Amino acid sequence: MEIKRSGSQPSSKGPAEYFTGTVRIDPLFQANDPARALGASVTFEPGARTAWHTHPLGQILIVTAGCGLVQRWGGRVEEIRPGDVVWIPPGEKHWHGATATTAMTHIAIQEQLDGKVVEWMEKVGDEQYRK
Repeated sequence: MEIKRSGSQPSSKGPAEYFTGTVRIDPLFQANDPARALGASVTFEPGARTAWHTHPLGQILIVTAGCGLVQRWGGRVEEIRPGDVVWIPPGEKHWHGATATTAMTHIAIQEQLDGKVVEWMEKVGDEQYRK
């Protein structure tokens, strides 16, 4: 058994290469062999969002605070709120983040496939974000 104490793992800033706006990533757990799942709590300030991306084995988002947005490629922008759970299937191109006026925090859980958890793509432009 291993207990990760709150505050024992340093927060990091979401890299500008993959995020627009201010994003804080707080690691929760890493995959220990033979497990593949890892998770983080991610906080997006108003207007902040991910770039378009996919996950080889999918992703689960559990919204814990605020109000956010999520969109799959070709779909409409969906509003998400605390208590909402979002399942993104393997390989589905998508983005997620805060609304323009409200911060949002979610727990993101994904599995690694051959050590890889995400494939980053182009950034979400302001016009796409406002739809």
